[in-house]
Amino acid sequence: LRFDEKVRVVVFKSEVKGVFCAGADLKERAKMDDAEVGHFVKRLRNLMDEIAALPVPTIAAIDGYALGGGLELALACDLRVAASSAKMGLIETTRGLLPGAGGTQRLPRCVGIGLAKELIFTGRQIDGQEAFSMGLVNHTVPQNSDGDAAYQRALTLAKEILPQAPFAVKMGKLAINRGMEVDIASGMAIEGMCYAQNIPTRDRQEGMAAFREKRPPQFIGK
Repeated sequence: LRFDEKVRVVVFKSEVKGVFCAGADLKERAKMDDAEVGHFVKRLRNLMDEIAALPVPTIAAIDGYALGGGLELALACDLRVAASSAKMGLIETTRGLLPGAGGTQRLPRCVGIGLAKELIFTGRQIDGQEAFSMGLVNHTVPQNSDGDAAYQRALTLAKEILPQAPFAVKMGKLAINRGMEVDIASGMAIEGMCYAQNIPTRDRQEGMAAFREKRPPQFIGK
């Protein structure tokens, strides 16, 4: 996906009705020794980092349970859509653990330190409406009879992104992600570097031409 230039948006959904991702299999985990657990969690953390580093926008469609590593997967995405009936939580402390695949870092960046600490310390599960109210998800929708309401909303959101200039969207994502980790002056410099890469693109010229000619732009990602 990282190197496929035809890919403009990635939507993560589950093929299991009622479950987005239930997290690690604790029965499997119980059979591992300490070293194996450490290696397993490191691989999970690396996977979430790879998802977060995808250059195109990513959307998690949460139509059911997103618990532990399942919520960490959703947090690694840029945008999240949830059914109002979905259940989410970093429940690791209820099992003698702590989030180990990015949850302690991505949740506070998403909802703020105070709420993140409360959710992690208590291991509480929240529904889609609560998640929306605290900014954990971008949109919440009533579940439908097919159990894929969040996925359908995620597709609608993806279709809003698709017509936009692909390289500009990628640079926007890069500027936001890198800029959020530094002070604002450094962030401005990052934005400037990303903008400079976008200036010579054919899509920028097409955007200007389409505006002058009062027609929809036809972006090609170049």
